Amino acid sequence: MKTYRLGIEAALEILGGKWKALIICLLMSGPQRTGALRRLIPGVSEKVLIQQLRELERDGIVGRIDYEQLPPKVEYFITDYGRSADRIVDVMCAWGRENIRLRRERGEEIELLSEEELLLPDKT
Repeated sequence: MKTYRLGIEAALEILGGKWKALIICLLMSGPQRTGALRRLIPGVSEKVLIQQLRELERDGIVGRIDYEQLPPKVEYFITDYGRSADRIVDVMCAWGRENIRLRRERGEEIELLSEEELLLPDKT
């Protein structure tokens, strides 16, 4: 039997990891293919992205549709259960924006992309 000391341990077991909250946030706006997610998350390798998607799928947060065609087409989406994490992600986003504001006040050069900049395809 698994024992947790605090509820946050159970939440972090599922949502922890460098990319999981970002993946969830991106999928909240609609289904995405693996390649699109990789473009939206600079710095993540395909191997790590797929590993994190599989873990989120195993935990019931993300669903996967395999269209069984050539070339392969797979889409990931947020499940109903995964949508229950929306409040957590919103709080994390708000805290992150406030953290950026405070760091700017302290003189750190830091930028937060707008949603439009984040979702626009790279034209280069």
